[in-house]
Amino acid sequence: MSKRSFVLCASFGTLVLSAGQVSPSLGPLGEAVSPATSSHAEPPAAPRSPGAPPSETNLERLGAAYSPAPAHAPSPDARADELLPPPVDLEEPTLWLARAIYSETKRPHEQELVAWVVRNRVDTGYRGKQTYREVVLDPYQFSAFNPGADKRSFLRQLSPDAPLPRWRQALWIAQYVRHAAPTYRPFSIETRHFYSERSMKGRPVPYWAEGSRFVPATEQRYRVDERRFRFFEQVS
Repeated sequence: MSKRSFVLCASFGTLVLSAGQVSPSLGPLGEAVSPATSSHAEPPAAPRSPGAPPSETNLERLGAAYSPAPAHAPSPDARADELLPPPVDLEEPTLWLARAIYSETKRPHEQELVAWVVRNRVDTGYRGKQTYREVVLDPYQFSAFNPGADKRSFLRQLSPDAPLPRWRQALWIAQYVRHAAPTYRPFSIETRHFYSERSMKGRPVPYWAEGSRFVPATEQRYRVDERRFRFFEQVS
C-alpha cells in the first residue's frame, strides 16, 4: 500500500463497500447504477490513537477504490457491484471537484491526476478563478461543462447520494486531493492543463499544447495511458 493511500485512509476513515450482487442499470453517463438497497453501513471503526497506522481492514477497503475491477466486469475500471458511501460532511468545493473529475474519466488514477490539475488552478487563481465552482464552470475549460454540452445539466445537479459506484469513488478522490498536503502533489503547481489524444477531433493536439512542456505521470505511483491523458505545465 502506497504512502498516498495511508494518508487518504487516515484522513477520511473507514470505507464501506456494498455486498449486494445486482443486475445494474445504466446512468446518464453510461455507468452502472447500484440501487440504494444494495449498499449497507457497517459499525464505525474503533477510535484510533494519533500516529497509529490504519488498520489492515481499512487499508484493504481503501485499496478497493484504486484496484482493477474483476475480470468479468465490462471494462477494466467498472466496479458495478461495489458502492462506497459518500464522505461524511462533504463540502460544496469537494462536490464541484468530484463533478469535474467524474466528467473526465472513471479510472481512479486518472481522476486523481485531473483533480490535482483542478486544484492547481484554484491554488494559483488561474484565469482569475478563486473557487472550485468557478474553475469547473470556467467557459471552454472542461468540455462537459461547456455551454450547451449534453451532460452539463446532469453533472451540475449530481448529488453525493447518487448510486453510481465510480461517482462515489470520485467523491473520495476529490476529498483526498482537496485536503492533501502540497507535498503529495504529483507534478508542479503550474501543471494546469491536460488533453486526451483519443478525444481530439479535427487536429492531433490542442493549439495550447504546441510547444508546451509535457509532464509524464510517475510510473511508480500512477497507471495512466498517455493516449488517454497528457498533462502540461506552464501554459499561459
